Amino acid sequence: MSEQQPLADWLDRSRTRLRRANLGPDAQAIGRVVHLADGIARISGLPDAPLGALVRFENGHSGFVQALDRDTLDAVMLDDAGAVSAGSRVVDTGEVLRVPVGEELLGRVVDPLGRPLDQGAELEDLERHPVERPAPSIIARDKVSRPVETGVLVIDSLFALGRGQRELILGDRATGKTALAVDAIINQKTSDVVCVYVAVGQRTTAVERVIAAVREHGAPERCIFVVGNAAAAPGLQWLAPFAGMTMAEYFRDRGQHALIVIDDLTRHAATHRELSLLTREPPGREAYPGDIFYLHARLLERAAKLAETEGGGSLTALPIAETDAGNLSAYIPTNLISITDGQIALSTRLFAAGQRPAVDVGLSVSRVGGKAQSPALRKVSGRIRLEYAQFQELEMFTRFGGITNPRVQSQIARGERIRSLLTQPRFASLRGVDQVALLSALGEGKFDSMPVSGLGPLRKALPGWLDAHAPEIVAKIGKDGTLDEDQHARLSALVADLARTILPEGTTGSEGASS
Repeated sequence: MSEQQPLADWLDRSRTRLRRANLGPDAQAIGRVVHLADGIARISGLPDAPLGALVRFENGHSGFVQALDRDTLDAVMLDDAGAVSAGSRVVDTGEVLRVPVGEELLGRVVDPLGRPLDQGAELEDLERHPVERPAPSIIARDKVSRPVETGVLVIDSLFALGRGQRELILGDRATGKTALAVDAIINQKTSDVVCVYVAVGQRTTAVERVIAAVREHGAPERCIFVVGNAAAAPGLQWLAPFAGMTMAEYFRDRGQHALIVIDDLTRHAATHRELSLLTREPPGREAYPGDIFYLHARLLERAAKLAETEGGGSLTALPIAETDAGNLSAYIPTNLISITDGQIALSTRLFAAGQRPAVDVGLSVSRVGGKAQSPALRKVSGRIRLEYAQFQELEMFTRFGGITNPRVQSQIARGERIRSLLTQPRFASLRGVDQVALLSALGEGKFDSMPVSGLGPLRKALPGWLDAHAPEIVAKIGKDGTLDEDQHARLSALVADLARTILPEGTTGSEGASS
């Protein structure tokens, strides 16, 4: 009897599988490759395939429908087209393109299809969502009111980033755009925000530097890296931002908070132009197709703060765009500026002068502004931008001769100290309480008699000093972001005490003015 038991178990399992099997006719739409070149396959015999449909070639490779014609359609290859040739069989899967989502992606480096690019295990049996999803409706959204703290003083104090906001970072090549976004990702190591970094058309070495920086200074176990680098197929580069957005939406739709960095949309636009020209779409301005605005609008509109009835999650977007010679009125930058809720413009001139991050205060703006700041930070940062802008204008006139007016001299001295505070090294993020303390002391004139050269060491020593001397204020700002008048005054006094311990005896502000 015992010898027959394995056979009986096998028969039971077989009957169970047969009962679950979906028996019946299986119809497939089959076409043929008519022409193949530059990663575009022209296919005939699939008249019912819609735009965005997933097609599979007989060698197992896949692609998605990009353009429709009367008798043929053009599909963008998502894999190496070397094994596909004219006459190859193509099957319409009847599905749209989907990518894996879920907690298992955290800490992983994947391509836009969710295939691992690191040395980790294969990602199998994950839930899959479409790469093209509708943006949340207006009724499903809530106002942007909570901050995404970047740890960068110039951003958090002047151009606050809110949860659910879309803030564009733009500037010329090699002005620190990616560095600014990566610093924002690294600063989320102490927050509840999940980060997704999307590389579009970037060099492999540049992507490796970003991943290494996050692994060294941030919390990589709460980040997803979606890489469609310059060596990847154009179809994968085009797909990367949409795949990353879908992966980030998984967390937003579950009431969590996510931040996505897309690096960058200028290269994505160039890839879209390349594919559109190859599929014989009519060109428009600068040879871009007519749907280039709609392409990025439908992508970035998916970033939103959801209402409490929808779970209360948020998805914040930091798209990056590259300008040429500082031309913000070019086609793609102006499109993205009109789509997003503000922009952070980086200046080549400021970068060359050693100011990092090289944020141009005059050209940058946040359309959410102080509504996304903590009350304590909003209170002390109100006049900083105006004073700094006035200083920049006055500084231009000082080149033509000496300024003897005491009031103007004091404005210039204050502006120099503001500039020194806003100049912040990489991987040296400031907590909210550190920023409030610095700006409180600045507003009360604690730095007016202090040399500019002493502000860097003071900023570096401030976190430990506040933890040791005012732990209750640190905890209060971390909890609700509010302080009363006495606590503001105490923070300023603590900063002044720290300045006296750092500076040598007899040091005056005139030394900093000449430095």
